[in-house]
Amino acid sequence: MEISLIFRIAAVGILVSVLSQILKHSGRDEHAFLLSLAALVLVLGWIVPYIYDLFETIQTLFSF
Repeated sequence: MEISLIFRIAAVGILVSVLSQILKHSGRDEHAFLLSLAALVLVLGWIVPYIYDLFETIQTLFSF
C-alpha cells in the first residue's frame, strides 16, 4: 500500500469535516450528509482494490 493513499484519505477526511461543519451551520444538513456519503464512496473506491488483493493473498496462502 502506498503512503500517498493514506495522505489522500486524510486530506479527504479533513476537507469533508470542514465542509460538513460549514454546511451544518448554514442549515443545510441534507447537503452535509450527502457530502459525507460521497466522500465515503470515494474512499471506498480507492480502498477496494487493496482489499481484493488482500483476500487473494490470503486465499493463495491457505490453498493446498
